[in-house]
Amino acid sequence: MDERISKVLKALESNNMDAFYAETAAEAKAKALSLIKEGMTVAHGGSVTLKETGILDAVSCGNYNFLDRGKAKTPEELKNIYRKCFSADVYLSSANAITENGELYNVDGTGNRIAAIAYGPDSVIIVAGKNKIVSDLDEAVIKVKSSAAPKNCVRLSKGTYCRFKGNCAALDTGCDHSISDITEGCRSKDRICRDYLITGIQAVKGRIKVIIVNEDLGYA
Repeated sequence: MDERISKVLKALESNNMDAFYAETAAEAKAKALSLIKEGMTVAHGGSVTLKETGILDAVSCGNYNFLDRGKAKTPEELKNIYRKCFSADVYLSSANAITENGELYNVDGTGNRIAAIAYGPDSVIIVAGKNKIVSDLDEAVIKVKSSAAPKNCVRLSKGTYCRFKGNCAALDTGCDHSISDITEGCRSKDRICRDYLITGIQAVKGRIKVIIVNEDLGYA
């Protein structure tokens, strides 16, 4: 196992999260499914990683009560699904970044994903490729502004500065590119960087489970 991944796994454990290693996306999928019992209510946040690993397909076709946000036909239906996520047995997501100190960093446009990660479901499963690992929170902020946010804005066809310029407006305005600039960025109505969550030492040991995959997955 890569020394950096090993360091992160130990740091996550020290922060009261369960940490697992998967050599491949297929192994990550198998591990995630092993943590979910049949009949459980399963919800998820938006995640390219969950699609790439096949985890979403597996839970949508399996013997679970899957809260499929993709089937919402109106904004009101989507809102209702978001609210039901808080009482789900399991919440699936990825992370925008994971620090070497075992902190999870996530940025949302509506806050539904980070709210569920922080509170609600009894079990949260985070799946992330090794490319999501960063040295510290300063690097996590830069990674989202320079890579994850622009790529997601392209995917979602958002009319933001980063979609057309390839990086956040904050990186072109003289900011020192650190955690102190966490909320800096464009003023577009399509902005997807609105709410921020740093997950550190947990009160409930093992509620959050993190699977780190020895592959590049998702946007980072």
